[in-house]
Amino acid sequence: MSTFKTKIGRRAFIRNVSVAGGGMMIGFNWLVSCNTSAKQIKALPKEWFEFNGFLKIGDNGLVTIMSPNPEIGQNVKTSMPMLVAEELDTDWNDVLVEQAPLNVSFYQWQIAGGSRSISASWEPLRMAGATARKMLLTAAATQWDVPFEELTTSQGIITHQASGRTAHYGEMAAQAAQLEVPEEVTLKEPKDYTIIGQSKKNVDGLKIVTGQPLFGLDTYKEGMLTAMIVHAPAFGKTFKSMEADPVKNMPGIVDVFPLAVYGDDEAQSAFDTAAFNQMAVVVGRSTWEVLKAKKALQVAWENAPERTLSMEFFGRTSDKKIPAGLENTSDHKATMASFDFGDKRLQTFRKDGNPQKAFAQAAKVIERTYTAPFRAHNTLEPMNFYADVTDEKVFVLGPVQTPEWTESSLSRRLGVPKEKIDVHLTRMGGGFGRRLYGHFVTEAALISQKVKAPVKLVYTREDDMTFGTYRPTYSVKYRAALDAQNNLTAMHVVGVGIPERALYENRFPAGAIDHFLAEGWEGESNITIGAYRAPRSNFSASAEQSFLDEVAEAAGKDPIDFRLELLKRAEERPVGERNDYDAKRYAGVLQLVKEKANWGAPETAGLKRGVAAYFCHNSYVANVVDVEMKDKTPVVKNVYAAVDCGIVVNPDAAANLAEGGAVDGIGTALYGEMTFVDGVPQQDNFDTYRLIRHHESPKNIFVDFVQSDTPPTGMGEPPFPPVQAALANAIYKASGKRLYHQPFIHELNA
Repeated sequence: MSTFKTKIGRRAFIRNVSVAGGGMMIGFNWLVSCNTSAKQIKALPKEWFEFNGFLKIGDNGLVTIMSPNPEIGQNVKTSMPMLVAEELDTDWNDVLVEQAPLNVSFYQWQIAGGSRSISASWEPLRMAGATARKMLLTAAATQWDVPFEELTTSQGIITHQASGRTAHYGEMAAQAAQLEVPEEVTLKEPKDYTIIGQSKKNVDGLKIVTGQPLFGLDTYKEGMLTAMIVHAPAFGKTFKSMEADPVKNMPGIVDVFPLAVYGDDEAQSAFDTAAFNQMAVVVGRSTWEVLKAKKALQVAWENAPERTLSMEFFGRTSDKKIPAGLENTSDHKATMASFDFGDKRLQTFRKDGNPQKAFAQAAKVIERTYTAPFRAHNTLEPMNFYADVTDEKVFVLGPVQTPEWTESSLSRRLGVPKEKIDVHLTRMGGGFGRRLYGHFVTEAALISQKVKAPVKLVYTREDDMTFGTYRPTYSVKYRAALDAQNNLTAMHVVGVGIPERALYENRFPAGAIDHFLAEGWEGESNITIGAYRAPRSNFSASAEQSFLDEVAEAAGKDPIDFRLELLKRAEERPVGERNDYDAKRYAGVLQLVKEKANWGAPETAGLKRGVAAYFCHNSYVANVVDVEMKDKTPVVKNVYAAVDCGIVVNPDAAANLAEGGAVDGIGTALYGEMTFVDGVPQQDNFDTYRLIRHHESPKNIFVDFVQSDTPPTGMGEPPFPPVQAALANAIYKASGKRLYHQPFIHELNA
């Protein structure tokens, strides 16, 4: 068992005891109490005893646990409370879960991004439960006059075996509140877990399938108006003027006006990213009336000048140039294709050994280029947010992944101190990075302030798909040198992109090759980008792992064995001083997927398989994909996923993330793209932007986890990148055609 300092003193404890009439409230700085849930597992208690916001215990032993992080479909609203419940040693059937609002004085990393929700809260949440448990035990020991060490807990019951006494937690909470908060607590060892590692159903599952209002779009308040925006039709354009009066006279319309989201001289957070700062707004009494007025509004646009934004990012300030002009996909492709190995415009990010000499002496050199287009996030739930801004307060409610940073943006833009801003969170119908960028929250607040009424801002699908914050467009070139014995001696990668390069210079196979060179370049663009599920990794994995398959084939080696040889070298004799990955864990997922997929067994007629593995967000995922070709169309029969994400808190939820990542990755690789002509997006809804369909999803997905005592690492993003290369490698085996340019559907139909 591990002992941890609670970092709680008596002074902090007293400061935080403010409610529940002598009840228990542990000053732990992570969770905040909230109103009780409507869901009743047993009769609600007459009195709650609050444990600083991490949890509160009723006088009948019922426990409410707050989930601090935004719920985006990754099931943290279930998994995070499981950490508290484990160390509290309570009965999960007696737990109610509530979504916590933003509270920076209690919570750390109250963000859905970077696959960090569980890893960042692994110790604090468990410590909250353990601290409450220790104080309850101390209260029982005092009341019963028995040694603390003779007490045990199980499922919310305190037991003294020698005397036969028992009590549920609610019976001890008031007395525990009078005790000193312990300076340290002991956390369980993994072998003693009874909740962590056991599958628990989604706490919102019943509400979701029965259509209960959980999402931002479900928000309806008395006196609420509906707002919609009209933004420029092309990147490189900006608002000039509009004919508002005819639209103002339409039925149900309250106001029509131009809006500047951010001031021209205002420093913006990286998560304020907004493609169109100047827009028109239509506000009315119903969605249908506003939508009709929006379509009728005549707006004139003009070319936007070049500008420079002052950007703040985690305490660092920099200037970002936004070029003028109307951009074209054809120009993007030509620019990226103009880069070759040794181009003087490239920046060197890593160099091991003497790659130039190794390539000069190579018996065989393999060169390949991989590309990917801009992509939209396409969250199922349209972008929306509710705002009620008055002279006294700012209340906002809705789906956003970054509530803390959004609060800062609102404070700066509205000129309101943070203590007057109240941010509440709804469940999100998808995010994938799109809802990291809170400009739509600021827009809703500014609109409410202008019309002096509560407002729900709603984007149409076309609004969102043509607004930007896309995944960038990328091109990656690889070349490999083989000697006369077909040994890999050198590798050179060039990652370029607009406006971001796809390059991770310190990831595998760097560290496994004597001579390695990584170079990159990124171009300017006025097409705005944002984090897209597994940023950069979502394409760099596809290029890297597809290329490694070609190198393995040229070397005459099995693709899994080839990767394992490289990883063994990286483990035993690593090259370079900065290698981001653990070679042993990386090899572990390849070995596991090889076993589970029965790799190397005779193939079923017509069924061919490909493999890939990748490391990102501190986790490792390997995939085997089985494909059958029907004419030019791949039919994905099976996907095998082996995952090392450390301790798996909720196996069902983790498996769901792996399954979703597989489906999402396959659909992304095959279909989706955004293209531009004179700055105008050529795709604006699902009739022109192709998504994977139900019948195109894998017929079977098998997920296995490496058994581990390592603290949890990322799970939402790591399953997404490698499956794309495994798919491409399987299609090659099935069709004889290598795929280099996403979306693959174009090459398959060529």
